Amino acid sequence: MSVGPSTIRSDGTVLGFDVGARRIGVAVGSAFGHGARALAVIDVHGHGPDWIALDRLRSEWRPDGLIVGDPMTLDGGDQPIRVRAHTFARELHARYQLPVVLVDERLSSIEAAQRFAADRAEGRKRRRDAEALDAVAAAVIVERWLAAPGDAIELSQLNCPAADQTPGKP
Repeated sequence: MSVGPSTIRSDGTVLGFDVGARRIGVAVGSAFGHGARALAVIDVHGHGPDWIALDRLRSEWRPDGLIVGDPMTLDGGDQPIRVRAHTFARELHARYQLPVVLVDERLSSIEAAQRFAADRAEGRKRRRDAEALDAVAAAVIVERWLAAPGDAIELSQLNCPAADQTPGKP
């Protein structure tokens, strides 16, 4: 579902997120920075993500917008992690008052694993670097937005009923 141009400046810096149940991969990107790069992996605890670590990244990078991967099933349907990603997107917006969009992340983890394997084969990564795979997936998500910002879903356009519950500010 396309909703027109993104509310995020196309010439600005963005942080991207690959939301998982235990970790959130974070990447930074910019149209002028030639793509995106993996930054960090943030832990998710029973009470939610490590907001202190996220606050630090936001302060350091001062993004103009935030990109959250939308984890649909291969046929475009819902799955439990999708509700978590939509909730996280709403929490980001409430906390930082920045534009937030969602980008189709189908197969981004596979693409991230392929990039990691290629980097490993060329000696640029080691096995112990695999923990950063979620951040590489976040970079894939940012690059997808950079390539086609008009394909992003605006936060206000979410139609997933469970995601319509706007949480309070953390």
